[in-house]
Amino acid sequence: MKTIRHLAVLTLSLLTTAVSLAQSTKISFAKDFVKPRMRVIVDNDFGGDPDGLFQLVHQILSPSAEIRGIIGSHLKPGDPFDASTETATNAVKKVKELLEVMKLQNAFPVYEGSNLQLKDTKTPNISEGAKAIVKEAMRTDVKTPLYVVCGAGLTEIASAYLMEPKIADRLTLIWIGGPEYSDLASPPPGYTSLEYNLGIDITAGQVVFNDSKIPIWQIPRNAYRQVLLSYSELLLKVKPTGKTGEYLTEKIENLMKRVQKFDLHIGETYIMGDSPLVLLTALQSSFEADPSSSFYTLKQAPLINAQGLYETNTKGRNIRVYNQLDTRLLFEDFFGKLQLFK
Repeated sequence: MKTIRHLAVLTLSLLTTAVSLAQSTKISFAKDFVKPRMRVIVDNDFGGDPDGLFQLVHQILSPSAEIRGIIGSHLKPGDPFDASTETATNAVKKVKELLEVMKLQNAFPVYEGSNLQLKDTKTPNISEGAKAIVKEAMRTDVKTPLYVVCGAGLTEIASAYLMEPKIADRLTLIWIGGPEYSDLASPPPGYTSLEYNLGIDITAGQVVFNDSKIPIWQIPRNAYRQVLLSYSELLLKVKPTGKTGEYLTEKIENLMKRVQKFDLHIGETYIMGDSPLVLLTALQSSFEADPSSSFYTLKQAPLINAQGLYETNTKGRNIRVYNQLDTRLLFEDFFGKLQLFK
């Protein structure tokens, strides 16, 4: 009897140790096989559309991309998600809230971006976020490529460039934003000519596209609208994955309830338009590293006019414009990592 009791205690102890070990290593599930091969700075309006929070969770759970900073950036004045004058400040609060839910407080440096749009194309908005981009880009002690992944306006990267133009040779910007190119895609029904993210700061868009030489991988509206998550997937594959899944699900369900008050019904899918930022970085191919399962066209960077529309620029540098995204890889990887993290 004593031996049986001893074995039971030993088994329980081993199980407890295993669970504890699993909890402590769950974010680095592949640490023996996957090492960081790139650096990323995540810049997004986390106080706005909740798709940015989904992207951030996915980015955090992706071991091949080392997060060097998270920037909370501003919304367009009067935005229905947050009509305050401190939308970047509130975005930082959302980031810290999410990190607390994930039990990753202080795991990553979090920076506040500017609460204002650029006033002209020559004057930067000097913020902690912009300074962080410059500092990371100008490092000489690392060789891994740096990506600034931006799911909102371009205020911070434009300001960083105006502060230090040399960063153009030291990073790649991946941006969710901009309207369709007429030779590649048609706009959606009832579209607005000014695309949402570009409309956050048109002047910043002019700095980045018109004046800088920053390498750009652009995911315009026709491409990011491909990234549809259904409500049934949300309930079956996101919500059951612990506190993080519950938190993300709550954000979408709260939005669904909110719009119904205005007699609006958004159906049973939601556009996770910021998630391609993870697809094009962490989920690049093994050999000849590149987002090889998504497709782009090389185009001359257009000029962006004062209305936020494209104009031909015969002297524009070539940029990547993505028009087809591997949503299977994106979502299956996201669901898998949520399961491993719970």
